[in-house]
Amino acid sequence: MTKYGICEQSIVPVRKLPSNQSEMVNQLIFGDLVTILDMKDSWCLIITKHDLYEGWVDIKQIMILEQLQFNEIARSMPFFTSDIYSYASTKSGKTKHLLLGSRLPKYNQNSFLISGEKYIFKGNIQTKPSKITGNDIVNIAMKYIGSPYLWGGRSPFGIDCSGFTQMVFSMVGIKLKRDASLQVEKGEVIDFITESVAGDLAFFDNSEEKITHVGIILNNKKIIHASGEVRIDNLDHQGIYNEELKKYTHKLRIIKRIS
Repeated sequence: MTKYGICEQSIVPVRKLPSNQSEMVNQLIFGDLVTILDMKDSWCLIITKHDLYEGWVDIKQIMILEQLQFNEIARSMPFFTSDIYSYASTKSGKTKHLLLGSRLPKYNQNSFLISGEKYIFKGNIQTKPSKITGNDIVNIAMKYIGSPYLWGGRSPFGIDCSGFTQMVFSMVGIKLKRDASLQVEKGEVIDFITESVAGDLAFFDNSEEKITHVGIILNNKKIIHASGEVRIDNLDHQGIYNEELKKYTHKLRIIKRIS
């Protein structure tokens, strides 16, 4: 019988294999929905609802939901936290620590519900704009400035390049896949960098012509991306130029406009 769950912790590591010693390939953020595909001891193989990404998590870090609860949350309008840090608590004193981009299930008037338990939310929220602009995307992206690079990360306290773009776009109601090599499949190709606008995605490849990096284009020939940390660098038709290192660090492959 298929089981369902929700992440009710701030961050949960998703691992390649069912072991705490295994590589972290992804993270769940509070409010992420998952379907449980398999079990092995205290580990469950999950696939995420928002991007269909698989990995192993400790079953103790997932709240099991009935299918009806899962479907109700999945159908409800998504609300995201828009502060680097916020929190929510119940009347009984239970507290949840929430990071930027956390999903608030069944949110309504400063409260949300998990399995019938009501949490009062203390913080600001982000919803899908009626009309998405490049400024909407850039304003959210700038909140991650200085966040350290972390392979598989999706939070302001550790994030990778595609996790960064995925989280930013999710908060304006646009779904992206987890990896840069999959994100590049979406959107309209922009033929020349001079035609790009703030909010476009720039993709970069390696010597084998595989897409390995992604960032968000800003105005004035700049790009914001996760490389060592979330930072702003120069961008031209060749790629990303790091002023500190005095060299190009990433070779431009393609620019996409996502709508």
